[in-house]
Amino acid sequence: MQTNILWTGREYYSLENCLVTNTGSGSEISSVIVGKYNNLIYRVDYTIRTNQNWETVFTEISYRHNNASDHFVFEGDGKGNWSRNGAPAAGFAGCLDVDIPLTPFTNSLPINRLKLTDNEEREIQVIYIDLLETEIKLVRQKYTRLSKAEYHYENIPNDFEAKITVDESGFVIDYPSLFVQAASVKME
Repeated sequence: MQTNILWTGREYYSLENCLVTNTGSGSEISSVIVGKYNNLIYRVDYTIRTNQNWETVFTEISYRHNNASDHFVFEGDGKGNWSRNGAPAAGFAGCLDVDIPLTPFTNSLPINRLKLTDNEEREIQVIYIDLLETEIKLVRQKYTRLSKAEYHYENIPNDFEAKITVDESGFVIDYPSLFVQAASVKME
């Protein structure tokens, strides 16, 4: 099954075309984001692969911003051990998810992986990939399931929080002030 999603970025003035393909061994996500931020145009192409438990095992990103471009690959074992461009990346030990702030899709990774019940919360560590600031670091986040369609998200320490609305597949419909789903098409 495939789901093709179109998101509009509010703060980052962007448009994203994301294709999520569910396979027998997990999911493969391929996406293109184009946008403008601080009067500079950017483009991001990313591929993410997960295992059946929604643990991220592969992330490849190519991007162009401010007349510079870069490409890198993170590979993980689904247990929190990572390499970056083939070299061990021990600084990200324990992370099971990646977070790319230019897309709401990466919120779907922990939402689907954690399988929280109503009012249950969980703190996690993620590889935070801020392409506009060219910064990659480990950060802590917390997700609380408010209902089947709503999650409370916050950075730890709490310098940002939001109530995220998702569809039945855990894909973001509305991320206030940041993203809104413009279209979603499911294909067999």
